[in-house]
Amino acid sequence: MTPDTDVAIKRGRGRPQIFDRDRALESAMKLFWDRGYEGTTFDDLIGAMKISPSTFYNSFGNKERLYRETTELYLNDAGNFFTPALAKAKDAKGAFEALIEAAAVAFTREEFPSGCMISLAGTHLPPSLNALRETMRTFRDGAEQALADRLSQGVADGDLPQDTDVAGLAAYFETVFRGMAVDARDGASTERLRKIGATAMRAWPSA
Repeated sequence: MTPDTDVAIKRGRGRPQIFDRDRALESAMKLFWDRGYEGTTFDDLIGAMKISPSTFYNSFGNKERLYRETTELYLNDAGNFFTPALAKAKDAKGAFEALIEAAAVAFTREEFPSGCMISLAGTHLPPSLNALRETMRTFRDGAEQALADRLSQGVADGDLPQDTDVAGLAAYFETVFRGMAVDARDGASTERLRKIGATAMRAWPSA
């Protein structure tokens, strides 16, 4: 048995039921991504993951813990386009153009729900789930900080004017990417997202 596989005992049969934990986690990720935290019920989860309630609790703890684990999976797998795209080009403008292209493609892939799992995650959670909402906010803040860091590098390298409002420009592009994610959920095509990104790049400061 591999570390990726869990075993649950079926009541009344005495036979172990082996399931692929990684596959079950990916199924949960897609469901949360598509429906959101509150829009996903426990029955939805065990149905999509093809596991029993007891296996769910033994392997994943509870819904909130599972959600946190699926967001980590998203960031390390389906959503792992952000940092590599920013590192593609030597100049800052090229890096942001690469990120726009990567986002346009990632937000419209057929094998995953459209948009970004993190962009709007947790924004409408009740006060009882403030800790989860803050975790999602931390992820979004981290993305904006990564944009700011790349812009600061661009200023240091001479790609951008010394008086560039790095924080403001980073916030602007973070807003653009979140808007692209929402547009993708509404059915926008890859090409439409590319056009949105190209228009956004017109705000790029002249060196």
